[in-house]
Amino acid sequence: MPIPGGLVAATVAAGVAAAVFVPLDRPGLGWLLAGSTIAGAVYGVDRAARRAAALNDQDASVEGADASAGEGSWQVRWERAGWTGLALALLGVGVVRDAPWLFALCLVGAAVAGSLAVVPRSIYGLWFDVVAVPFSAVMSVPWLYRALGRTRGRVRPGALRVGWSVAVAAALLLAVVPLLAGADAVFAGLVNGLLPRIDVPAVMRWGFVFVVAGLGTAGALYLLAGPPPGASHADEAEAGEDAEGVDPLGWLGIRRFSPVEWGIPVGALTIVFAAFVGTQIAVLFGGDGYVQRTAGLTYAEYARSGFWQLSIVSMLTLAVIGAVLRYARQQSSGERRWLRGAVAVVCGLTLVIVASALHRMWTYQQAYGFTVMRLLVEVFEGWIALVYLLVLASLIRLRRGWVPRAAVGAAAVTLLGLAVVNPEGFVADRNIDRWQSGKRLDADYLGTLSTDVLPATDRLPEPERAMIVNAVRARLSHDSWQGWNYSRATADR
Repeated sequence: MPIPGGLVAATVAAGVAAAVFVPLDRPGLGWLLAGSTIAGAVYGVDRAARRAAALNDQDASVEGADASAGEGSWQVRWERAGWTGLALALLGVGVVRDAPWLFALCLVGAAVAGSLAVVPRSIYGLWFDVVAVPFSAVMSVPWLYRALGRTRGRVRPGALRVGWSVAVAAALLLAVVPLLAGADAVFAGLVNGLLPRIDVPAVMRWGFVFVVAGLGTAGALYLLAGPPPGASHADEAEAGEDAEGVDPLGWLGIRRFSPVEWGIPVGALTIVFAAFVGTQIAVLFGGDGYVQRTAGLTYAEYARSGFWQLSIVSMLTLAVIGAVLRYARQQSSGERRWLRGAVAVVCGLTLVIVASALHRMWTYQQAYGFTVMRLLVEVFEGWIALVYLLVLASLIRLRRGWVPRAAVGAAAVTLLGLAVVNPEGFVADRNIDRWQSGKRLDADYLGTLSTDVLPATDRLPEPERAMIVNAVRARLSHDSWQGWNYSRATADR
């Protein structure tokens, strides 16, 4: 594996930036600064390495291979730029929103987007691509050690001796200064005024962040120096089969299923879903009276009892559709038409089921109040619906390779949209709407949320507003510049 110039410097710079900038206990500006530094370090080293390789490569055969491989480089560059921008935007949520749960989700999304920015679609699939950087961070340790050895080999003997002298002097000071400080109170006061106090937990935290960020940067550069095999050849063979319908990319040469074989389970699902959708049309347009007559429950109880079941059905069906698209035989145009038609029908019926689940949860919230968790499961169901739409789009050419990354990208964009909406403020607004219509306001629950709810409380009269605002402000603590956050900074206004 080639060692790019600047590898050690980039690793150290990323680790130091993360240790200095990142406030581990809260969302804040430092997360965005650290992410930008890491992205800049990776980009700078990789760009310099590619330029050096292009200048030093004089082998015509290699140049030809590079030219053929670089046909999609423009697309790869834009894809990497898009994922990188998405990762930084997700980290930027911590500058604006105070909700810890929201930033935690955005942080996970930023890590996934960063990994996908480093690894173009590989032959190993999405599950490998999203964890490629953390996996390679561990694998890059011997590679990084080689780079350190090469760096040490370039150090002049005189500079090395000076370095050892500095280390010996530091060790002597560490031994002598505490002894002298213990012998004289005046000298001890002078030492305490000059030297910062060492907070052991803080030092351990800085060390942890340094190692994680540094190894993450090294792992990203490791993947860029030796990328995994691309998925372009897999795409070409995705619909290719031998005469017996054996999938050359399948697990252990698994045989592809004929329309009769995959049609039986898909047909059974279609019949059941069609019957269920028929009842849901009556529910959605029949009003409260229909539900109470047929189910014997209040509308809100009916909504609560069915949401989770419908959500599980929609996710299981998505897995079934993925397996069918993966292993269904597609040799003839008739087989492809049947596949498109059957999957499209199941997707359409499942979208109605997803709509029914969302309708049930919305109705339940109207009756019993809005919470962050209920809003999150609604957003998740909306994302599931979007994935089904992506599957429908993939049926046009029966190429599903782009769908997983598009689904992850849609999830990241959904998180950004959620941050723009301000979910905790949205929940507070809807509960205040219910209160203004004569229903109970759960001020205790709103008081447990972050400062993101405070703008919504301006609509409340002073006794109710003060109850929520005082509970939120009581949990505030001083922010360092690394932890600056707009929502917390404006909480006292």
